[in-house]
Amino acid sequence: MLYYLFDYLNELHVPGTGVFQYITFRSAMAVLLSLTISTVFGKKIINFLRNQQVGETVRELGLEGQVAKAGTPTMGGLIIILATMVPVILLARLDNIYIMLLIVTTLWMGVIGFVDDYIKIFKKDKAGLKGIFKVIGQVGIGLIVGYVLYFHPGVTVRTETVANNYSFNPTQTVIRELPKEEKSTATTIPFLKNNELDYAELISWMGDDYRDYAWLIFIPIVIFIITAVSNGANLTDGIDGLAAGTSAISVVALGIFTFVSGNIIFSSYLNIMYIPHSGEMTVFIAAFAGALIGFLWYNSYPAAVFMGDTGSLTIGGVIAVLAIAVRKELLIPLLCGIFLVENLSVVMQVSYFKYTKKRYGEGRRIFLMSPLHHHYQKKGYHESKIVTRFWIVGILLAILSIVTLKLR
Repeated sequence: MLYYLFDYLNELHVPGTGVFQYITFRSAMAVLLSLTISTVFGKKIINFLRNQQVGETVRELGLEGQVAKAGTPTMGGLIIILATMVPVILLARLDNIYIMLLIVTTLWMGVIGFVDDYIKIFKKDKAGLKGIFKVIGQVGIGLIVGYVLYFHPGVTVRTETVANNYSFNPTQTVIRELPKEEKSTATTIPFLKNNELDYAELISWMGDDYRDYAWLIFIPIVIFIITAVSNGANLTDGIDGLAAGTSAISVVALGIFTFVSGNIIFSSYLNIMYIPHSGEMTVFIAAFAGALIGFLWYNSYPAAVFMGDTGSLTIGGVIAVLAIAVRKELLIPLLCGIFLVENLSVVMQVSYFKYTKKRYGEGRRIFLMSPLHHHYQKKGYHESKIVTRFWIVGILLAILSIVTLKLR
């Protein structure tokens, strides 16, 4: 909203109002505002949740310090959502299709998580929202995101080089010809030269008009990614500060991808896909990262609040949509490697247990406990040490992901 106000004032030549045209300035303001909201108002929300007896019900799993967590306020994801949405509404261009998608995703996934937490707490049902309804909700937002990204005329890409005799100094860059923007289902393959994959090519066997049916493969891929990443974030939220911290690292890395992909100069210099209008997502990312970091103020060990599914499902959904929108979804296994490993540890544990029980009559385990962070707890590592080391791994994965911009 403030963007449009200052845009109007700028047209009236009011001094200083033109600064709101810059994504970098609005992103910086978004970080500061989201940090302020999450730290200042976060305490008020925690007190409200405590007064309403919105406390965590802890299952006895034999983990050190587990009993002490009982009664800690949950649904803290509301802090993340509030601290993200307020700066976005005030500072972002709300007519931007990518911002619209991210707002819808945040609220949609937040509602699913909220309903799940509500059932667990107030209905005293530890299972929460039935899995089928969660999946339906995730598929629903996947359909919306996939449909919009495929069919909306404002979602385009440009892959050709735009500048001849390019110099990194932007003031010396000469753009000889305006690039052609076009609809495309192309994405980026990390580590490879000529690193673009067009999903439409996967159905080229359908005939000369195969591109008309590319949505048949594109939309299911979007649904799968959103479902997988949101569930991965949900499984990672098991000990204090783990999900929020690792997510903040991934989001900051995505912010770098978004900024360079949405800037015609930087994308040309790096020889990567230019995605018009996508740079506006940087404002959303800045607000989201600030909200996550501010939430850590209360969620770090010993946690004063848990994010619950309200936060974890929202985080996973937003990260997935950001990666898809900026055409970096194939980097998710690397960038969100913590989510992937946590997810795989559960799949491996359950599969091996069922297999050995069927074959030997007794179920056996690969890990002492899954997800993986609980395995290290069983081995005697303190929560803080586990979280810090996971953060370090997350930072290394994020750096390696960023390096792929030129490593190919």
